[in-house]
Amino acid sequence: MSRGGECAWDPVQYQRNAGYVPELGEPLLRLLAPQAGERILDLGCGDGALTRHLVDAGCTVVGVDASAEMIAAAQARGIDAHVMDGHALHFDAPFDAVFSNAALHWMTEPDAVLAGVHRALVPGGRFVGEFGGHGNVAHIVAALVGALAARGIDIDCPWYFPTPEDYRVRLGAAGLVVDAIESFARPTPLPGDVGGWLQTFGKPYLARMPAAGRDACVAELVETLRSDLCDEAGRWHADYVRLRFVAHRPAGG
Repeated sequence: MSRGGECAWDPVQYQRNAGYVPELGEPLLRLLAPQAGERILDLGCGDGALTRHLVDAGCTVVGVDASAEMIAAAQARGIDAHVMDGHALHFDAPFDAVFSNAALHWMTEPDAVLAGVHRALVPGGRFVGEFGGHGNVAHIVAALVGALAARGIDIDCPWYFPTPEDYRVRLGAAGLVVDAIESFARPTPLPGDVGGWLQTFGKPYLARMPAAGRDACVAELVETLRSDLCDEAGRWHADYVRLRFVAHRPAGG
């Protein structure tokens, strides 16, 4: 995450409603292929559940996230974790790799993020990540926008969901060479109905309305989204689209 600083994050709520996030990040870990002794930065480490795998692989790991609550949870797992804005990374070439799972879409100034990643990598170091791509949670976003509009509230999307083409250009402009990049749909089963997702991830939208009306709005949204995101057996999913990439800082760059 290195999540939006305007939202308070509850690690217990996150684990209850989004415990699948680190589980779905395990294929990305295999793509990173961490080696014992490597120095790795986990950008948007959240509660450190996935970061812990890097530590257990024998890597020297630093985790950063904008949420103090999540950083405290990561530190409780024994992670060397620090509160830091992903737009202003304070590192100068100490890392063999930068890793990021399900966090970069919260960082809405991607060029600043990528400049910091380039600085953080040693020449030849790699950047491996996955986050929300173009079209991610489209049904959910449309329902949220509609619910707020009905209440006289306008809001721009608080997330950055790029196409592979857009992100490839930005990576290149930051001096990073793209080795692989793809976007794919990944409908993701939820532990309950979409209300838990909304309470956890929809805070940038829900925070725009009076607190007294938020629960009623979530209940309304659950019914609005039922036909699109709930199957005949009553199983809910989020309409995720992911963007996954591997890039590196050139040896001479």
